[in-house]
Amino acid sequence: MDLKIYLKDQAALVDAALDRYLPGADTLPEKLHQAMRYSVMAGGKRIRPILVLAACRAVGGREELALPAACALEMIHTYSLIHDDLPAMDDDDFRRGRPTNHKVYGEATAILAGDALLTEAFELLCDRALNREVPAETLLRVSNIIARCAGSTGMVGGQVVDMESEGKDIDFPTVEYIHTRKTGALMLASVQCGALLGGADEQAFAALTRYGSAAGLAFQVADDILNLVSDSQTLGKTAGSDAVRGKATYPALIGLEASRDRARELKDLALDAIAPLGGPAEPLRAIARFIIERSS
Repeated sequence: MDLKIYLKDQAALVDAALDRYLPGADTLPEKLHQAMRYSVMAGGKRIRPILVLAACRAVGGREELALPAACALEMIHTYSLIHDDLPAMDDDDFRRGRPTNHKVYGEATAILAGDALLTEAFELLCDRALNREVPAETLLRVSNIIARCAGSTGMVGGQVVDMESEGKDIDFPTVEYIHTRKTGALMLASVQCGALLGGADEQAFAALTRYGSAAGLAFQVADDILNLVSDSQTLGKTAGSDAVRGKATYPALIGLEASRDRARELKDLALDAIAPLGGPAEPLRAIARFIIERSS
């Protein structure tokens, strides 16, 4: 398959849905809704919602049934980026090649835009009319997975430990804890939710869970590597910032080449996990390879 075309087409599908689901820029309060749309519609790879759709298709499901959940996960991811960029956290000036949300709308509005996106995500998941063909039990399980992976034992918890570890000598379990939660948890949720919305049986769900765990961790290892070896223009954000802040990263702990080996190992684990799913899982295989080969 041509992954570049696949990702472009799927991202366009997600973008159109996000545009429909988000409040209009002229809806009161206008500044808040403009700030929400500024960050959500800024582009990006849309890997998380695409993983939802690909996992759904891999088990024979209909992508349109997974689209609201896919967009909900992208909203949660975007809220996390808005908050990560704030002066109280990473204090970044650029995201996806343009000024960060708080640089354009101010810190207070940026905080509230993030809050609103998190809430909007669960409104999407709970909209019965929008999800009328999805069994209520499935929606409940999907919502629970997303809440758990985004909360204090998932993404938010990983962010806290990440901040607490800056400038300190940390061990491998701490780095693994941060990465599997700050980044990996939401990617795992994406794959698991897609599987459930596609009607996966227990065996397929377990296979996709293994895939999501490995691919999610590989994504963050690759991010660590890119932050070290790439440039700001390519990344669309400040390169080299991890080293400057003394972040807990794989290259800082085990070195660049060992980190590349670990990324490849995780990619292989992801591919092995979904081998039984056959041809319908080919987009997931291509995404796993792309995760460690990408340049941004």
